[in-house]
Amino acid sequence: MKNVTIVDHPLVQHKLSLMRRKKTSTAMFRQLIREVTLLLGYEVTRDLPMGRERIETPITEMDAPVLTGKKVVFISVLRAGNGLLEGMLDLIPSARVGHVGLYRDPDTLVAVEYYFKVPEELEERPVIVVDPMLATANSAIAAVQRIKEAGAKDIKMLCLLAAPEGIKAFQEAHPDVPIITAAVDDHLNEHGYIVPGLGDAGDRIYGTK
Repeated sequence: MKNVTIVDHPLVQHKLSLMRRKKTSTAMFRQLIREVTLLLGYEVTRDLPMGRERIETPITEMDAPVLTGKKVVFISVLRAGNGLLEGMLDLIPSARVGHVGLYRDPDTLVAVEYYFKVPEELEERPVIVVDPMLATANSAIAAVQRIKEAGAKDIKMLCLLAAPEGIKAFQEAHPDVPIITAAVDDHLNEHGYIVPGLGDAGDRIYGTK
């Protein structure tokens, strides 16, 4: 699939399998999503801009590689996106953070916005949007559209799982935004859930079911 990166590292796949298990506890699910996100974060941040800085080591001086430019921005699609956000902040604690509040209408499956708050100067910053599931992709499509309207130009979409239907819809709406995921599952069921999937990520993170 063009513009889709599947992170097939053994640790990512093993931890994802543990998350898929129905009997995995809420506490363990939270821990696993944080660990998997940290691993995915290495891939999604692979091409952050780099420069050189003169430093002194205990032995000598050197021109050392360092990140340059404006701070990266992580934008969480509420509420489940916050589960990935914590892992990303473990990796880059200095990152700026934004939130897009969306819920899926149970009848139409269309995303409805209720909150939007992002950092300034998005047009000058790399933006990584985090949401565990790219199912119908309605929420992700709406979130990225609002982020683009706020000025962002360099955007990536990070998710744990994706469905082929969601990838297709997302790429039709935002062909310029790469998708990074741990797995592409088989299909969506009649309720818009990914199969085999792992259930509702938000409910499993927060123990609301």
